[in-house]
Amino acid sequence: MQIIWLGHGSFRIEIAGQVLLIDPWLTGNPVLEASQHEAAIAGATHILLTHAHFDHSVDIVDIATRLNIPVIGQYDLLNHWGETKGIEAIAMNKGGTVRAGDVTISMVNACHSSTLPGPDGPVTAGSECGYMIGGEGHMIYASGDTDVMADMGWMGEYYAPDIGILCAGGHYTMDMKAAAFAARKFFNFKVVIPGHYKTMPILAQNADALRDGLPGVDVRTPEVMEPVVLP
Repeated sequence: MQIIWLGHGSFRIEIAGQVLLIDPWLTGNPVLEASQHEAAIAGATHILLTHAHFDHSVDIVDIATRLNIPVIGQYDLLNHWGETKGIEAIAMNKGGTVRAGDVTISMVNACHSSTLPGPDGPVTAGSECGYMIGGEGHMIYASGDTDVMADMGWMGEYYAPDIGILCAGGHYTMDMKAAAFAARKFFNFKVVIPGHYKTMPILAQNADALRDGLPGVDVRTPEVMEPVVLP
């Protein structure tokens, strides 16, 4: 299994014969060079969308169309895109689980917002979410953009993820210290990979506080496009 950070909140997960793109942001991503775009999405089998903000959704329809692959996401937005954009939409909701081959993908709650630009200002586009991704004997919690929330308690107990991909840049989401708190209090991760940081000056530029807050946990901070290989 490989987890590859594509910069910001974007990840590529190669697991059990599937290649999952989580919120793949190519256009305007300041840390993913244009020369890396094709490699970032090559061979993808599914796209997972956590919410509608531009830095998570702007390239979704184009990638899905070019690669002819389905997009998994929250019902309201994905159902609309399926009808209006012609993409294959797997429109689900929180509490639901779908399969991608031998991989299970369960949608869980997040605490953030989800809007698209409209003619008169922002328009609510579904609601924010995270995912629990199971395969190859692992359960991965991909938090999406979120603050610390009490729901993490039952999510950690019920799904028992051993790998956490956690937003941790601060300002728009929980920061490194808060992400470490959430990981300690609600989960029993063996490996944690931070996201949603480094891309903008307002966000955290390193994961020192996350690592310091999680003694005994393998906190990985790969460079963009550098695979984290897990057994």
